[in-house]
Amino acid sequence: MPRRVARADCFGLLRPALDAHTLGIASVAQILQDCGCRAVAADAAACEAAGRPDDPAAFSAVERWLRENRITILGFSYRLDPDDGAALFARLATRLKARRLLAEQGGPLKALYFAGLPRACDLARQRVPEATGTFCGDETPAETLRILGVAASRVPSALAQGIAYDEDRLAFGRDLVRRADYLGVKPVDRSGYPGYGTEADTLAARVNHGLANRLPPLVRAHVGPYLPDRAEAVRVFLDWTRQLAAVGLLDVLSIGTSQLTQSAFGEDWGGRPNGGGVPLNCPEEFAAVWRAARPMLVRTYAGTRDVPALARMYEETIHIAWHALSLWWFCQVDGRGPYTVRENLVQHIETLRYIASTGKPYEPNVSHHFAFRGADDVTYIVAAVLAAGAAKACGVRTLILQAMLNTPKSTWGVADLAKARAMLALVRELEDDRFRVLLQPRGGLDYFSHDLEKAKAQLAAVTALMDDIERHDAGSPPVIHVVSYSEASHLADPAVVNESIQITRHALAEWRRLRAKGEVDDMAAHPDVAARTAELLAESRTILHAIEDMVPGWHRPAEKTPAVFCAQHPQGRSGKRQRVSFPREPLAEGLYQAFARGFLPVPYLWQCREEFAQAIAWPTRLVHGSVKVVDTDGKPMPAGERMRRVAGQKP
Repeated sequence: MPRRVARADCFGLLRPALDAHTLGIASVAQILQDCGCRAVAADAAACEAAGRPDDPAAFSAVERWLRENRITILGFSYRLDPDDGAALFARLATRLKARRLLAEQGGPLKALYFAGLPRACDLARQRVPEATGTFCGDETPAETLRILGVAASRVPSALAQGIAYDEDRLAFGRDLVRRADYLGVKPVDRSGYPGYGTEADTLAARVNHGLANRLPPLVRAHVGPYLPDRAEAVRVFLDWTRQLAAVGLLDVLSIGTSQLTQSAFGEDWGGRPNGGGVPLNCPEEFAAVWRAARPMLVRTYAGTRDVPALARMYEETIHIAWHALSLWWFCQVDGRGPYTVRENLVQHIETLRYIASTGKPYEPNVSHHFAFRGADDVTYIVAAVLAAGAAKACGVRTLILQAMLNTPKSTWGVADLAKARAMLALVRELEDDRFRVLLQPRGGLDYFSHDLEKAKAQLAAVTALMDDIERHDAGSPPVIHVVSYSEASHLADPAVVNESIQITRHALAEWRRLRAKGEVDDMAAHPDVAARTAELLAESRTILHAIEDMVPGWHRPAEKTPAVFCAQHPQGRSGKRQRVSFPREPLAEGLYQAFARGFLPVPYLWQCREEFAQAIAWPTRLVHGSVKVVDTDGKPMPAGERMRRVAGQKP
């Protein structure tokens, strides 16, 4: 057990300079500071020296940082290679002992912690017996404080209330998994509408039938085995598809294609690596998947090259349930495709117009890609609104609005609810008789624990969160993207996919039952969530209005200007209803400028940093469970102030 933290203690948070993962450190520092504990993140000199503890001259910078800040509890973080991380931690511990810095030697350090990947934590405990504890990344704020030895009495009420919702949901999930009643969940009979399971079947028809008959939400899951032998991988995937279809729990099969399928479809791949996923490489293989999947709906990734052509092939072979495009992403900016961001946007706008011609829905895969690169919660929302407006401008009639929760995973549940509600409210302002929005929530990519029992509980917990987004709408969400509980451990096979669906459906029903009985909090009018939602709405509207004013081609048109889509904002800056326009041309250039001019911050962007210098210029940090843009002192910067600075920059 860790020693109780005393008032005089100071936490030092150290990482080597080569590890750029700083959000977790910032999150822990903030939680400790909220509890009245001193917490100091290492400066650049100490971080650079931390990667060379064997060098006495370098280590002197670490020791100087420790002594100058009177650090008594040291946390060392390394989120890269597990073997390298554990070895580096062991070398650091050896140097600390050599300099007699541990408390048992008369030194100042009375506790030593390590944070890294799960295997790195296992190795660290073996190699450094002096370590007080380890963090593998799946800890809740409450668990983090317990491990660090911070007494519950030191946790302020605002923090305790903010994380109580998360603790309650996780406790609900643990109890649900322990009882294992979810294993009795059966498939839903959705066959009662014309065209079911045929080439004429559509997502709209299946959703409408489900809503009319009060059936559980449609379930989508991502499936795609990886094997070195291409032919064997395709064979295994077809077998998995037949198994899933036979059991009948899965409604929408999402094909997890390989990187080569997306970027080099139809080419001779030779010895090039697939990059994970099922390596389908001809129309006949996609058509075979559709046949094996009967009666499931089928969808898959967009391409990263010749995007419109691949979209057409999906229509012809798998009668794709809906298309997904990432607009700014899956190109040179993230190393996933050959196009520049401008070229990618042009390809995606062309593809959106093709999607509109088919009448199929479209899913913007954009918001979480910004969040992966350090974007604040307002950017997450604004990106979704821009993508939705562009889709409607191109003629798309149904939008699948994905809400990736737990992104970043240190986000509090109350913040997730506010972010999802604000995003949904702004995108729903675009709805009319020609444009429909369907919510599709999901768990975060890096949210789930490597401990499978905990991951199952987390899956139930995030399902409860999904249901609380639109508390008073029994038909929401109409579609759930079920992330398999083995996400952090191993590839999900049909058995894991089916069990994940059973957990999700049972958790949804059970959470609703408990809420109806008053045994869990009704989050519909939760004051903290309401205040956070209002703030996000106001901040997002400020950014949207600034884009309208400052980005060439994005203007407030005259009343009868043709070829323009106008969204109504209930309360604009003047207090009257205002119009925000999405011209049909140049849509791609408008989206590009919104990114390049710094309206959408991505401080952790790795590629194309010179091209997007204005986008990476805005630091962000976790503040009370939400990600915010901050100033040089680490204080949240209002959107209005940031827009004034953007206006003063050279385009």
